[in-house]
Amino acid sequence: MKRYLAGALAVLLTHLVCPAEEAPETRQRPSDANITGHVVDARTGEHLAYATVAVEGTTLGMATDATGHYFLKNLPAGHFTLTASSVGYRTARQTVEVVAGKTLEVNFELESSTLAVEEVVVSASRTEQNRRYAPTIVSVASERLFDATASCNLSETIPYQSGLRVENNCSNCGTTQLRINGLEGQYSQVLLDSRPIFSSLAAVYGLEQLPLSMIERVEVVRGGGSALFGSSAIGGVVNIITREPRRNSASLSHTTQIIEGGPADYNTSLNGSFVTDDYRMGLYLFGMVRDRASYDRNGDGFSDIPRLNSETAGFRTYYRTSAYTRLTAEYHHIHEFRRGGSAFDQPPHRADIAEQLDHRIDGGGLTFDWFSRDGRSQLGIYTSAQGITRNSYYGAERNADAYGATTDRTLVAGAQFDHDFARLLFLPAKLTVGAEYNYNDLHDKYLGYGRDFRQTTRSGGLFFQNEWRSERLNLLIGGRLDKHNLVKRPVFSPRINLRYSPVAWIGLRASYSSGYRAPQAYNEDLHIDALDHKISIIRLDPNLRPEYSHSVSASADFARSLGRVQANLLVEGFYTMLDDVFTLEKVGEDELGNIIRERRNASGARVGGVSTELKAGIPGRFEVQLGYTFQRSRYNEPERWSDEVAPQRQMFRSPDHYGFLAADCSVVRDLSLSIFGTFTGRMLVQHNAGFIAHDEETLTPAFWDMGLRLRYDLHLTRQLRLELSTGVKNLFDSFQRDMDYGPGKDSAYIYGPSLPRSYFVGAKLAF
Repeated sequence: MKRYLAGALAVLLTHLVCPAEEAPETRQRPSDANITGHVVDARTGEHLAYATVAVEGTTLGMATDATGHYFLKNLPAGHFTLTASSVGYRTARQTVEVVAGKTLEVNFELESSTLAVEEVVVSASRTEQNRRYAPTIVSVASERLFDATASCNLSETIPYQSGLRVENNCSNCGTTQLRINGLEGQYSQVLLDSRPIFSSLAAVYGLEQLPLSMIERVEVVRGGGSALFGSSAIGGVVNIITREPRRNSASLSHTTQIIEGGPADYNTSLNGSFVTDDYRMGLYLFGMVRDRASYDRNGDGFSDIPRLNSETAGFRTYYRTSAYTRLTAEYHHIHEFRRGGSAFDQPPHRADIAEQLDHRIDGGGLTFDWFSRDGRSQLGIYTSAQGITRNSYYGAERNADAYGATTDRTLVAGAQFDHDFARLLFLPAKLTVGAEYNYNDLHDKYLGYGRDFRQTTRSGGLFFQNEWRSERLNLLIGGRLDKHNLVKRPVFSPRINLRYSPVAWIGLRASYSSGYRAPQAYNEDLHIDALDHKISIIRLDPNLRPEYSHSVSASADFARSLGRVQANLLVEGFYTMLDDVFTLEKVGEDELGNIIRERRNASGARVGGVSTELKAGIPGRFEVQLGYTFQRSRYNEPERWSDEVAPQRQMFRSPDHYGFLAADCSVVRDLSLSIFGTFTGRMLVQHNAGFIAHDEETLTPAFWDMGLRLRYDLHLTRQLRLELSTGVKNLFDSFQRDMDYGPGKDSAYIYGPSLPRSYFVGAKLAF
């Protein structure tokens, strides 16, 4: 698959770089209709370099140059809306009439903003719209947050959104899990550029494998998103938007992070963005290498953080075939090796415990977009594919037969049509209809454990929605009809969202949605744990039934400016009902002595709570963001996970209290200080026998994971900048104190920050 995908993309790039000569009858004649102007800061009058100026309803747009000026040439004639946007500023719009043979001057003054409440998002309704007027709350993590939290990969940034937590689930291999509103990772749909190619196998280690150098922003929708994005979006949707080429630029960065009393983590990335003079074609290239040795916290000879080596490379490119059509392509390659356990100088089968994974991931996609000339209709046709090969070893007691191999193939194809109605019944409206096909083929083989698991899933979906829009009121009604090959009957998932603004600075929202999960293997099912000198394997109950959900939420969003201080307060309540909820129960050992945990259906569960988020700041001076979530996650009836422990209604690894803090301030010109951290309250975790005599439940202590970062910018030339940074993560060293010792350890008994106290220094050269 890697060969075919790379070949197809190579052919595409050849055509992009060397487009065929157009026939005389199809070559577009120059219109000599041009727009020129500048973009400035409304308060200071300073010209804004590299602001984006675009013509809505077309593929046309460009970035201002280093002096803040732009020139759009040979535009089609007609009435258009011109937009100007820049990071840290509110988007501005002007309506213009473009006439052949004439040049207009259109200047923009942008108001600075620290809140980003009016940025464009796509995850709320699968269409681009202003975040302030979106029918559901969309949280956005952008490059500013990546920098403020000194993050090197996605797993370090995601917790700085209300209702989200990332936890480490294995001290041997370091697998992470994303939780939204208290629900396990299997309840969250991870999208790449709005496409669900992030398979269950990719999700096992995927949050650490994606470098921030390929990501422009991450959009998060909490609560049921299944109505538009298919199965497994009960907890929410995380949409990873990759970077798009906007101007000619390049950057080289390196960060060295040293664990206190332990090894160093080296991270180097090189990125470049290239566009043609007429902005008809653009190419963004990214690459990253990372190297980290293993770390043994308690000195027992067994790692608590695995060794990690990875290389990532890829690109995103576009080609504007006309003013109203565009072709976009994306490709990424990830090679990652990780190993945990003991005896790192020996092959894994010579170690008392070893978990070794060697991943090769190749993925990409093609999208064709068409816009109507009147700007009211848009059609998108897309296909994405990803292939994964994993060579692995999960073994204990020097088992020479614990090697395994896994292959995973994912294909997504679909089309989406949008149409704007000037008025439909009582308000302007946007209609969205589409179809999507998902295919996944998984083969997980460990012959030494008697495991030869094959799973093929196919689902076809039809989705529709109509959203009535105005500045005061949004009403969205829609749904999705899915036929999954592992579910007997088609599943209809409805969705309704309401937004009402009694005044401009208040947004009230309410929503209902339903969703489902098919009875298939998910990410945690493809991971094997070391327990008590043995191996723990998850299998599916042959009678496993689909799981269904109903989610409701209500929120109040306040955004005001008090002088130069801008503030935004969000309060959101959520409640999710799960029927036939999936649970894991230890059922004994198989004939080979492996511990077996079986995924079964329980009667149901209820998850509810309240999230609050506060943002405040003065543009260019300081910005602070606080989030806090209170929730309760309970099964309807007590559930048993071990014969040695009484049944329990409370969900494991689901604290009732958690939150975050991210603050960034400008100390003096070009010098900034960031303070960031997450808080996790007490939670109930499972502790399997091995190092301890019997299975137990442990109530963990609460902990803070705080960090500091100092950054200084050196302007070497007008366009060349050197960023220097240093700081510390996990300032209070709140790493887990009660880890198991020795070969009988429970590798899944781990909680708290993923790293102990660590110091870092970094440099980035960019123009």
